[in-house]
Amino acid sequence: MIADHVSVPDMERIPVSKFKATCLALVQRVKRTGRPVTITRFGEPVAEVVPARRRASRSGWLGAMAGRAKIAGDVVGPPGRRGEWAAMRR
Repeated sequence: MIADHVSVPDMERIPVSKFKATCLALVQRVKRTGRPVTITRFGEPVAEVVPARRRASRSGWLGAMAGRAKIAGDVVGPPGRRGEWAAMRR
């Protein structure tokens, strides 16, 4: 492989028959190492197994909306006066 000023590692290539036989182990290896694998059929690339992008931590959602809302009125009591709603007229 010849590259000008750039060093690009070769991606591992495996035939689709080997992928079919070792799919779960291959997916775990890609997850563990972070190195993608190209799946080929008759020597031609057909798919790539790449590591998933990291999602933002779910622990940061608490307090994310702090200071962005305004409470107007009573949020615990009934919505209006007692006689305004038919369901409350018993």
